[in-house]
Amino acid sequence: MEHRIELPLTRDKAALLSAGDTVYLSGILYTARDAAHKRLITLLDEGKPLPFPLEDAVVYYVGPTPAAPGQIIGSAGPTTSYRMDAYTPRLLDLGMRGMIGKGKRSPEVVEGMKRAGAVYLGAIGGAGALLSDRIKAAEVIAFDDLGPEAIRRLSVGDFPVVVIIDHWGNNLYQTGREAYLGTVLTS
Repeated sequence: MEHRIELPLTRDKAALLSAGDTVYLSGILYTARDAAHKRLITLLDEGKPLPFPLEDAVVYYVGPTPAAPGQIIGSAGPTTSYRMDAYTPRLLDLGMRGMIGKGKRSPEVVEGMKRAGAVYLGAIGGAGALLSDRIKAAEVIAFDDLGPEAIRRLSVGDFPVVVIIDHWGNNLYQTGREAYLGTVLTS
């Protein structure tokens, strides 16, 4: 199924999505990779405010390349998500509703997603230049010293992703493999 979602990603909107669905996101995404996630957790541990509201937020695991002259952002392909797994359950419990990356997630993250009614979305690795065309504005909002890993607020239009894990815990990496093996074994 195909969906067009206007962000923020509320629990009700996330509930419409199933593993394998194609989604086009429009609105505000936040970027953060492992170094930024570690700092977010430190801020929480210190009782300090976060640089963006977590409630219904979607975080894109990306460290974009520098923008060429006249461009908004450089290549913006997803990074491997498991590096954020140690930090993700806590952020999910505080209202983060979606994550965009590539690769598998830990059982702890999947359980956190089910508690939070959140989804894990996959973007195509190696297609960073094409994905950057869907980014309409980019602004560093925190941790500028991290360079490409600084937290950015991105305004996106029809940003293409696939639901990898839905809020029930259905996982396209498992169901897709099972469907493929079933087809191969019965052929």
